[in-house]
Amino acid sequence: MNAAIIIFPGTNRERDMAIALQKATGQKPTMLFHQETALPAGTDLVVLPGGFSHGDYLRCGAMAARSPIMDAVRAHAARGGHILGVCNGFQILAESGLLPGALLRNASLRFLSMDCHLRVERTDTPFTNQWQQGEVFRAPMAHGDGNYFADDATLAMLEAEGRVAFRYVTPDGEVTEAANRNGARNNIAGIVSENRRILGMMPHPEDLVDPLMGGEDGLPLFRSIADTFAHA
Repeated sequence: MNAAIIIFPGTNRERDMAIALQKATGQKPTMLFHQETALPAGTDLVVLPGGFSHGDYLRCGAMAARSPIMDAVRAHAARGGHILGVCNGFQILAESGLLPGALLRNASLRFLSMDCHLRVERTDTPFTNQWQQGEVFRAPMAHGDGNYFADDATLAMLEAEGRVAFRYVTPDGEVTEAANRNGARNNIAGIVSENRRILGMMPHPEDLVDPLMGGEDGLPLFRSIADTFAHA
């Protein structure tokens, strides 16, 4: 499996993402600067990692969404390619029109840096097939603009089509207001595209893939990716 991690000015989670991918797949991903205009030949997975691209000026991800490499990323998506966007990567996917909705300021208007718990809402995607339906896992969150918003019609469509991948919950798996620290509508922490090949999520599974990091809760996501391409 060939993965390409896109680096924008202000990206800071590319090495964490590379460690997670290599641990799960056994292959080292390519690092690609945002000013490139083409993906490496044979790219299977494009990753947009976390950070503060372009200093989060304008809206988070708005400038990165207009970087030269994003035309190639959109073409990759149009071909049915796989894309993973985490935190700032989710914001970039939304700003690029590759996923619906927007990421707004946290309801508290404060930056959140803490663990949260996510419930796996579906397991038939390339990113979730190593979890059980309804399984709860821990993931770090580190964002100031993670409040997922979409209008009522878009929310109804996402729910009806089963496109919510992860939801903020209590450790026992309950959807509560208290578990939803950033105020996201319907407690949404991550969504997938219509073809299930693009995932955007706010918390950082790549930061829990080894006991030395404090746990391996996020590793199933990367093992899911590895399994997807092993059986492609």
